[in-house]
Amino acid sequence: MTDQARHRIMLVDDNVSNLAIGRSMLKDHYEVFPIPSGKKLFEVLEHVTPALILLDILMPEMDGFEVIRKLKDSGPWGEIPVIFLTSKADEGSELEGLSLGAIDYVAKPFSAPLLLQRIKNQLLLDSQRRELRRYNEDLEGLVREKTAQVMDLQNTVISTLADMLEYRDDATGGHVFRTQRYLEIMVAKILETGLYPEEMARLDLEWLVPSALLHDIGKIAISDSILRKPGPLDRDEFEEMKRHSRLGAEAIGRISDRNVEHAFLQLAKTIALTHHEKWDGTGYPDGLSGYDIPLEGRLMAVADVYDALISDRPYKKAFSPEEARLIITEGRGRHFDPKLVDVFESVSGELERVVREFAGDGLAAMQ
Repeated sequence: MTDQARHRIMLVDDNVSNLAIGRSMLKDHYEVFPIPSGKKLFEVLEHVTPALILLDILMPEMDGFEVIRKLKDSGPWGEIPVIFLTSKADEGSELEGLSLGAIDYVAKPFSAPLLLQRIKNQLLLDSQRRELRRYNEDLEGLVREKTAQVMDLQNTVISTLADMLEYRDDATGGHVFRTQRYLEIMVAKILETGLYPEEMARLDLEWLVPSALLHDIGKIAISDSILRKPGPLDRDEFEEMKRHSRLGAEAIGRISDRNVEHAFLQLAKTIALTHHEKWDGTGYPDGLSGYDIPLEGRLMAVADVYDALISDRPYKKAFSPEEARLIITEGRGRHFDPKLVDVFESVSGELERVVREFAGDGLAAMQ
C-alpha cells in the first residue's frame, strides 16, 4: 500500500452523479468519502478527519463558501486543505474561494489525471507545511531550553560572585540568599495587602528579587582594610565605604550599556544605588528622602539592615532576631519607610524562620 492510499479524501457535492464520477476517479489512490451536502460533511467530520476536502461551490442550503467559512472558524478542522470543484469558473468566484482559505480551484468538467495531480501536489505541500511547523516548534523548544540553561548558568555565576563578595565582610556568608528570602516574603505581603499599588505596578516583579543579588557589588572596589576592619570606621574610611553604592550602580550601568536594556539590570542598578538612602534624608549617596527613594531601594534597606543586624561582622557580634526587630521598629520614619516597617513587623515571624533555616547545618548546606 502506497502513502497516498492511506489518505482520506472527502468529496462534497449535491449531485449524485458527480459523487459517483469523482469516487471512481479517486478510489484506486485514496480512501474516498462521497458526501451529498455541507450539513452532512460536518456530521461526518465528527467521526473522521480527512487529509483533504474536495468541495463543490453551488449547493443548496449551505454553499461551498459558507462551508469553508465554517470550517476555518471551527478550530479543529480549520487546517484541513480544501480544493474547490465547480463549474462556477468566473474570476470573482475563484478569488473569493481563495480568499476564504481554499488552497486550489479546479473547474468542472475536469480530467482524472489533472485532478489526481492537483490532489497529490496539495497533499505534498500540506505535509511539508506540517513538517516545517513541527520543526519550528522543536526549534523553539530547543531555544527555550538553551535559554533557560544560559539563564541558570548566568544566575549561578552572579550568585556565586555576590556571595563570595559578601564573605569579605560577612564571616558567616549567605547574606545575599537571606536578603532575597526577606524580600520575597515582604513583597508577597505587600501584594496581599495592596500597599503601594502604583509603585508595585511599575516594578517588574519577576526580576525584583533576583536583582537584589547585586545590591553590594560595588564593594568589590573597596579595600579589605576597610571591609574587614574590626572596629568603627573613621570619617575618611566611612566616606570610602559609602562609595560602594555609586560604584555598584555605575558597574551595572556599564553592563546595561553593552547589552539590551533589561528589567533585571534596571532594578539591580536602582537597588545598588539607593539601598543606603534613609527615609529622613540622612542616607547616601544622594541624600534622598521619603518617596523620592524608589520602592525597591526602600525595601532593600529594611532587608539589608535586618540581615546585617542578625549577622556577625568584623566590628560586632550578631543581634538576636528579636533585638534586630526592635532596632528596625525604632528606625520607623527615620531610617525606614513607616509603611514598610509595618510590613516588616507583620512578617517578622517568617523572617526569623529564614534566619533559623540558614543557621547551623542549613547555612553550611548553602555554602
